[in-house]
Amino acid sequence: MLYFRQSASQGARPMKFARLAIVAALIGAGGAAVQADPTDPNAILRANVMKDIGGAMKVLGDIAGGKTAYDAAAAEAAKAKLVADAAAIPEAFKTEGAADPESEAKPEIWTGWDDFLKKAGALEAAAGAADVGSVGAIKASMGALGGACKDCHTTYRTMKM
Repeated sequence: MLYFRQSASQGARPMKFARLAIVAALIGAGGAAVQADPTDPNAILRANVMKDIGGAMKVLGDIAGGKTAYDAAAAEAAKAKLVADAAAIPEAFKTEGAADPESEAKPEIWTGWDDFLKKAGALEAAAGAADVGSVGAIKASMGALGGACKDCHTTYRTMKM
């Protein structure tokens, strides 16, 4: 139900709510139309590995940032996932595959393969060395983990909007 503001003393809340709902729906629909998943099997494999790493980093980041309470089992599981997925990066990226417009992987990965492997190895080392025994330890480990991610993504990732 939409109401038009008739005077300064009458509220316009229903109209404001309707406007907000319409804007939110349009933004959501636009985002869904713009964001698509890769279709090339190689790009899908890479995207899944990166999403898993992102999920594990979110668990640790939320603990470090105080968004979630420290949970030793969750922290250990996130670390184990990071170690395993970081080790899987070379295999996941070994085949470039067909050009996929939804892939965030830059072609420089394959032209700079040795450097890419070095950066992937740095993430694996940081993940293996991460101490997840307490909130403070996780906070201390996040710098190396985030730095390894940033170092690689700055060179080898195209951010899709």
